[in-house]
Amino acid sequence: MGIVPFPKVAGQVGFDRAELTRILDLYGRMVAAGHWRDYAMDMGRDAAIFSAFRRAAERPEFRIEKRPALRNRQGMWALIGEGGAVLKRGHELGPVLAPVERRLMKLVEE
Repeated sequence: MGIVPFPKVAGQVGFDRAELTRILDLYGRMVAAGHWRDYAMDMGRDAAIFSAFRRAAERPEFRIEKRPALRNRQGMWALIGEGGAVLKRGHELGPVLAPVERRLMKLVEE
């Protein structure tokens, strides 16, 4: 049995392989640092959302959202904090993940 792709629903927003690889790589490093323990993905008509949790029974510490409708405005990528505030928005995934990368560096240094 090979790799089974997620079923693609018409009009559904999703992550492509490179985007998901980048996000899961960061998630794995945060897990290895002992900071994150769980994640969830939601793929809907307007957005694909990756949520990272410190513990399973709480609100996500970060949400990484891809909203293609905002591509020509402020950018389709957003990093949203635990309280719901947009921490970073942009046209490319890398710079939007930068605040989490910096937090990881601080965790590793401690």
